[in-house]
Amino acid sequence: MVFEGSSVAISHTGKVRSNNQDSGYSGANLFVVADGMGGHAGGDVASSIAIQRLEPLDQPYSSTEDAQAALQAAATTAAGDLIRAAKDRPELAGLGTTLSAIIMVDEYAVIGHIGDSRIYLYRDDALTQITADHTFVQRLVDSGRITPEEARYHPRRSVLMRVLSDMDSDPELDMFVMHTQPGDRWLLCSDGLSGVVDEARILKAMQLGLAPGRTADNLLKQALDGGAPDNVTIVLVDVGGQHPIHSGTATIVGAASNPSGVYVPPVRAPRSNWLHPVRQAANEPSHFEPAPEYLEELIEEDRRRAKRRRLGWIAGVLVVIAMLAFAAFAAYSWTQTRYFIGADDDSVVIFQGVQQNIGPITLSTPVEDTDILLADLPPYQRASVERTISARSLSDAMAIVDRLRTGAEANVIEQTPLPTPAPTPSDTPAGGDG
Repeated sequence: MVFEGSSVAISHTGKVRSNNQDSGYSGANLFVVADGMGGHAGGDVASSIAIQRLEPLDQPYSSTEDAQAALQAAATTAAGDLIRAAKDRPELAGLGTTLSAIIMVDEYAVIGHIGDSRIYLYRDDALTQITADHTFVQRLVDSGRITPEEARYHPRRSVLMRVLSDMDSDPELDMFVMHTQPGDRWLLCSDGLSGVVDEARILKAMQLGLAPGRTADNLLKQALDGGAPDNVTIVLVDVGGQHPIHSGTATIVGAASNPSGVYVPPVRAPRSNWLHPVRQAANEPSHFEPAPEYLEELIEEDRRRAKRRRLGWIAGVLVVIAMLAFAAFAAYSWTQTRYFIGADDDSVVIFQGVQQNIGPITLSTPVEDTDILLADLPPYQRASVERTISARSLSDAMAIVDRLRTGAEANVIEQTPLPTPAPTPSDTPAGGDG
């Protein structure tokens, strides 16, 4: 059964690079993205070779096993072509390419993948990354040493651990089969898209329900709006659904679409580009496949970076603690410049500090017990003391206490009953002998 659906393939140089090292293919049964690496020309050649070797696979297959075997064989043949190309043309040494491919067989998708291009599946309003990046930073993510968000901006994010290249005649592809269903949308893309447009924005573009061509244009625009520092290649495939059935010839985009082959410029002495550092960086390889000893150095460098990050985090925490401690000390010191008059058991007391407490921490201490009894105060003064009376200073507090003492003394005198006067002689009854 030939796969039926609608698909599109587009590729753009981006806003920084001077040439397109990506290639893409969209046919009836076969869909491929290849992101070349290896300098100004090597990446063009590598991705083109990969597409040329896989193009004959765009045909019906009787089983998923046959499709898997054909895909692995084509990748191995492409690796041999890269080795021969580098041998025949020394200026291409170090060329390579990522490869992410889908062969549709009945209701199954046969997937082959190597490198850091990606395959996503949009199904039931959810976007899932199907392939795993074969990169140094992905290994760090898998080991729990960095987060996926840190990986997006890691300085070694383009270091590839596995790639189709002139260094390995037997490439190790991730190969697996997935069941498809009507309404599925498959996205194959180079890291020129996934490195700029995050999954949340890709999902939002998918949820619009537009045809593959318009969706791909939307995603490309987002990558360009984000600066597009690398080539951007997008292949979108719909399984069934409302869009027109794909028909006609296959679509080839990027470097592989050049009918006259890839031009390899002669090696020239480097020119000073200090006025245009971005343009200079644009002509350097977008990916790098390191030697084992280099990877060991990268791992050691990452350990040092992680240690510096931990030390920086600890230092930051200590600084925050110190700032909080200083702020707490300053606030406490300020409270000790305040005074108030309150009650302690049955007497009037001058306190230093403020009336509020912070949990179990008391922000006031007794300074002087005035020996003025609450019971001796007039009712209105007693109520004021029990609510506490704020004072601007210790002398102000003493003045308030003097007024309270006067009020207490007056209240005591007022409440003291007057003594009964002694009887006088004139008050004695008259009497005598009869």
